[in-house]
Formats: sequence, structure tokens, C-alpha cells
Amino acid sequence: MPNTNQASFKLSPEKPLSAEQLALKQRVEAFLIDHQNDEHALFVIHGDAGTGKSVFLNALFADIQAQNRQQPGSPFAGQENYLLVNHPEMLKAYKNAAQGVPYLRKKDYERPTTFINRMDKSGSQADIVLVDEAHLLLTRSDRYNHFNQDNHLVEIARLARLIVLVFDEKQVLKFKSLWQGDDLAQIVGRWPHEAYALRHQFRMQAGSAVQAWIDHFCQCRLLPLPSAGREHQAFEIKIFADAQAMYDAIRQKNRTVGLSRMLSTYDYPYRLDGQDYFIEEGAFRLRWDRSKPNERLPWAERPDTIDEVGSVYTVQGFDLNYVGLILGPSVSWDDRRQEIVLDPSRYEDSAAFQGKAKVAEAGSVQRRIMLNAINVLMTRAINGLYIYAHDAGLRNKLLALQSAAVTKGDNHVCN
Repeated sequence: MPNTNQASFKLSPEKPLSAEQLALKQRVEAFLIDHQNDEHALFVIHGDAGTGKSVFLNALFADIQAQNRQQPGSPFAGQENYLLVNHPEMLKAYKNAAQGVPYLRKKDYERPTTFINRMDKSGSQADIVLVDEAHLLLTRSDRYNHFNQDNHLVEIARLARLIVLVFDEKQVLKFKSLWQGDDLAQIVGRWPHEAYALRHQFRMQAGSAVQAWIDHFCQCRLLPLPSAGREHQAFEIKIFADAQAMYDAIRQKNRTVGLSRMLSTYDYPYRLDGQDYFIEEGAFRLRWDRSKPNERLPWAERPDTIDEVGSVYTVQGFDLNYVGLILGPSVSWDDRRQEIVLDPSRYEDSAAFQGKAKVAEAGSVQRRIMLNAINVLMTRAINGLYIYAHDAGLRNKLLALQSAAVTKGDNHVCN
């Protein structure tokens, strides 16, 4: 039986929205109607991981397209509208969710570069474009992927009159999609615009202590380990001394509740050459996720991927019930300074750092990208986050925090 936490269910147009999301949908639709005769207008929705951005965006898009195709008297009738996402796995999820919905077409969903090149070739302009994961939009040319201009958003604005985008600055993962400071505001500010911030956490069934722990970790600081017992929450954070034991626990969770997977920081070699590459930590040995662009289901939802380790690129935007996260060699603990230390030279995602020579304070940006990736990985789980650290110092520090929580009666011992 399909898991109700799968993206195809979460993105379904039939999924009910919260009161806040419903009110926002009405506000955005009113904005689009008010600016129908303008050359351009943009509505920006900010939100951290798990705040329901994609669910909201597809519900908004479905409502607009239902009016477009089924209500001749609607202000949206007869329009050419699209939803773009620069993430192949998320694009699969959107197209799967559209299947069987009479007013949605799979061709309504595209990658930004595909949209830009196609619209340029046809010489046409879209009416409304929604952009999910806008923090993944390119901010420089990428000729390898057939984008020859300088900025995805600028080109989308040229080819669409009205734009609604969702954005999370803490999910920027590459120099070629680097959004800093007021970069977004400078582009959006050229035209009429509004903004809104979604704050309610829908994904993680966790209280403020867990969210604060992850937030501080992504600022290189460790707080006392929160527990499942605090704030009457069911969310588990468990630290493991052994990666194989963590994998065994994840496999058990996958058997009982499904959608449980191993993930890792990009600290182990991987190449797109058709070969399998393995992550090895002691007795643990498991291959990186295989590239299968033609698979209908996204990586997070394929049953066979319990035998793989996912990267930030395969799981960004997705929900998992339980995550087993390996923090690789680039993440360590400085006991003297009492802080987490990042080593960009041990980060194997060389593509993420391409173009760093053109950026001021590139070292600082590298570390921010690495922390953003950790943030994405840590915020995939709905019910539990299991952690194993390659670095002995960090592993021992995390285990000590866990022991301290057990001593207080707040947690329980993990292998």
C-alpha cells in the first residue's frame, strides 16, 4: 500500500491545506488578478524546510489550472501557465501527482532551462509561472546544461508576466546557484511584488527543542541532545557508535513504517560514469544512489533504494519517515573551541564549488554550502533522525550528549 508521506500524496491537489495556507492561496490569487494587466509582478514565499512550500505551490497551481481549463468566466481562463522546478527528482513527483487530474498536464511542469529555451525558440510568453525550490535557480551561465544566459529568474521574468516563487536561502547548494544578501530582492524589486513567510513546521513531528538543535548544529554549535520524551513529541534523535548498527535500525524502521533511508554528506567519492561507488565506515559498506533519470518514481520512494545511500540531491524537497545520516570526513569536532569544524577540501562534491574563484570570501561560502546541505539532510525526517559521525571526536561528543540525556532520564541508549 502506498505510504501517505510519499510526495505523490503530499502534492496531490486533493490534499487539504491549513487555514494559513488557504488564506495565502486567496491572497496570491488576488495578487495575480490585480496585476493581470501589468507587464510583470512577483510574489515571493519564504519558508524553511518542511513548512509546506511545495504542497502549497501545487495546490495553488492546481486551482489556477482548474479555473484556466474548466471555468470559461474565470480571470485565469485561457492562460498559458507553468510550474518550474530545477530538481529532476521533484519534477518526477510533480508529474506523478498530476496523473489522472483532468485539469493538469504533465507538460505543465518543466525544468527552468527547458522552459527558457523552449519559450525563446517559440517567441512566446507565459501568463503565470510558479517556481518551486527557487533557491536552486542558476545565477550564472551553465553551458553544460544548455543555459547560456546569466540568471534563471531574470530570464523567467522576461518570458512570463506573473511569477510566484518559493525560496529558502538555507537550501542553496552550489556556487552556480548562489543567492546571497539582497540578490533576490534586487531582481524582485524591479517590478510590483509582495512577500510572505510560511513558518509552521509540517514535516518534522518535533517540538522546538529538536528544531533548535538542528539549527544550532548548522551554525557549528552543539546544544544538549533533545529527546523523544520532551514536549510530548514522538520525534527521535539517536546517535550511533556504529554505522552498520544504524543501517540495521533504518532497515527495521523501513519494514515497519516504510520510507526510511540512509543518507550521507557528500564526503565519499562518486562519479556519473555508470559505476557503483560505495560508502564504507567500519563494517558498513553501501553504494551511493544510482542515477536513474528515466525511473518514474523519485529515489526517495523506490523500494530498492533501501540498499543505497542518498545524497542531498536525491532527497531535497522530499519527506522520509526515518533518516539514518552519516556525517562524513568533512565534518569534525574541535574540542578546544567547542565547535563543529568543516573542511571543504574533504567535501567530494566538486561541482558544488565550481566557480568559487569569482566569489568574494569563497571559503566562507563553501562552508555555508556544506552547512546548507547538512540542514537539508537533517530536515528530511518526519519521525526520527539517526546520526553516525565519521570523525571520532564528533562521534564521541554526540555520544556523550546522548549519555547525558539518558542520565537525566530524557532519552535511551542507542548502539
